[in-house]
Amino acid sequence: FSCEWAAARFSFHPPRSRLAYALQAGKGGTRAILAAVQAHIITFLLFTRETECTHLEREQGQALATALAETLWAAGGGGRAVVCLVTAPVTTMPREGCRANSFTERIRLFEFSEKAAAQEFISDHINSFKGEGSHGVILFLYSLLFSRTLER
Repeated sequence: FSCEWAAARFSFHPPRSRLAYALQAGKGGTRAILAAVQAHIITFLLFTRETECTHLEREQGQALATALAETLWAAGGGGRAVVCLVTAPVTTMPREGCRANSFTERIRLFEFSEKAAAQEFISDHINSFKGEGSHGVILFLYSLLFSRTLER
């Protein structure tokens, strides 16, 4: 992945700004993924959200968790979702012909057969997708691929 991809994460504009629920998108190939997630965030805000929350940062996180879970659930065909997170560093050597990048080797998969459980898990680990240096967009891309399955 390029430096733009490695730095890409799901970050909102500041709370209480006019674009408080808009994802910030830099230049590069990550815009398409951010746009798809942004569409689900708008859907959540318009049709799912029951009351307006007074704590905007919390509501931003809830909207993002819902959008990510909805997208992964749809990718999994409505029967599963896989969430990828980065774990502690590993000390194993890569296989012959493979190059270690210290990121892919640390990914751990969490599989869910219920959308609500996936959403709660994502909500609990939302900083893994929106924190600075989190590689959040790459993690979400991996999650999409594993939810969809490589066969499909």
